[in-house]
Amino acid sequence: MADRVLVLSGLDPCGGAGIAADIETLNQFAVTALPIVTTLTAQNTRSVQATQAIDAQFIAKQIRHLQVDIDFSVVKIGLLSSGAQIKTFANLLKDKIIVLDPIIRASSNSDKGDFLNSELLLILKRELLPITTIITPNLAELQALSGEKNEHLALTSLPCEWVLLTTTDSSDKKIQHRLYRYSQLVQRFNYQKLAGNYHGSGCTLSSAISALLALGVDMQSTCKRALDYTYQTLLNAKEIGKMQLHPSREKPL
Repeated sequence: MADRVLVLSGLDPCGGAGIAADIETLNQFAVTALPIVTTLTAQNTRSVQATQAIDAQFIAKQIRHLQVDIDFSVVKIGLLSSGAQIKTFANLLKDKIIVLDPIIRASSNSDKGDFLNSELLLILKRELLPITTIITPNLAELQALSGEKNEHLALTSLPCEWVLLTTTDSSDKKIQHRLYRYSQLVQRFNYQKLAGNYHGSGCTLSSAISALLALGVDMQSTCKRALDYTYQTLLNAKEIGKMQLHPSREKPL
């Protein structure tokens, strides 16, 4: 058991998503974040205007320098911006528990469009997914990663052990998130859909999962507790800008 998580994520200047959300969430579970920025962004609660990838070789230097000093077993990966980054992480993190939040498109009305194009999605699927412990896509991300509309076919095409499929993006009033292991349904989690748009809910969820796995909690309990925590942050969300609401990341109930 280790109370620390390596975080590889983008920098969101409004603090709702990205590495700020990851650090906030991990801290609420008394887990220390080891944060490395993968991508700089120009964004607010309305849109993303531009992104700039951090050099993969420099990130590799950061990871290696951390490893000679600090032990960690869990890695949370968020926004990725280049094939070089994906290949670097796949090479350096093979022996870690990897929690991947596959951020393909901004949740706001983005001028930037997709973060990951078709070429990068193929590299992600080939290089990183085979060593990923759990991935947390919504339905649109699952379809984009797999190229399949059928949920079962999409799941069987993903070469990772666990998939927590979130369905907020495709639900009306009732939400049913589903946990799969090797494409077999393990557990369902049911919630009422909340009104409003939120900035950083996926980051919160994947970081909560990372924290609980770092603390030695089993996967099914981890996903239940992480989903409950994320729902709590959305129930108490606050308005910091003119569009999407900011999850209120306080200590878990």
